[in-house]
Amino acid sequence: MTDIIAPPSVRALAREKGINLEALARDLGRMNIVREDLDDKKPTAANGPGDDTSLWDVDHSRHGKVVEEPMSRFAQVAATNLAAAQRLIPAVTHHERADISAVEAWRRELKPEAQARGVKLTALAFHVVALARCLQEFPRFNASLSADGKTLVLKEYVHIGIAVDTAHGLMVPVIRDAETKGLWQIGTEIADLASRAQGRKVGADEMGGASMTITNLGGIGGIGFTPIVNPPEVAILGLTRPETIPVWSGDAFQPVPMVSVDLSYDHRVINGADAARFSARYSSLLSDPRRMMV
Repeated sequence: MTDIIAPPSVRALAREKGINLEALARDLGRMNIVREDLDDKKPTAANGPGDDTSLWDVDHSRHGKVVEEPMSRFAQVAATNLAAAQRLIPAVTHHERADISAVEAWRRELKPEAQARGVKLTALAFHVVALARCLQEFPRFNASLSADGKTLVLKEYVHIGIAVDTAHGLMVPVIRDAETKGLWQIGTEIADLASRAQGRKVGADEMGGASMTITNLGGIGGIGFTPIVNPPEVAILGLTRPETIPVWSGDAFQPVPMVSVDLSYDHRVINGADAARFSARYSSLLSDPRRMMV
């Protein structure tokens, strides 16, 4: 059904709400779509679940032996949210590298104190501190867009979500008021939240409400990726495994440990220049971690 009759404003609103006009026309039994037809309608995908032309509605057993594994309720909810985010947010990813020589040197220096405190001080704690500083300096990143896209809600708190890979799916517990906490406290909270997330012991009040989320694949690998923005946040920070690369010092190439920083952002709120400035500032903070603690 390709001859849908709808004004440009209706087509634009349908795109914003994730409504497929052809599917809606089939449901209504007519070709003419007006603005009122979009009220209270849920998003519909062109070839998604529920559409009779779905590409996923296939009997795979016709081609060979298969085993069916039910998706958990937790995974189903996550899948719905991720699909909606990918469909509705015009996201762009900015890729940056950060020199972590000073971070690693300081971690080694602090290792005896960390052992005495019983704290495993990971590099992620430094990333949380750096991100909290950047969110204070770049308030549009610490914001959420209203459902109608007309109002930007600027937050005066800094809560950092930490994506945790668990056996039952991805969980995102939140470090509250990260801008007020020191390195040791943040390191302790990261370890505690990650441990309890594995056992599904994180409370509902410890999730949600984040200013921005960090998703860290550093313990697994990769050289970069494109994380999906977690609404109602307007940006997400992805980290991968550090690698030592040659960097020109002006006289010769020097081996420098670098980490890939992948910043995905909602282009309705953040433009490319601001994303580049944010990433550059983030990188500079990591290169001189002692100063970012002041």
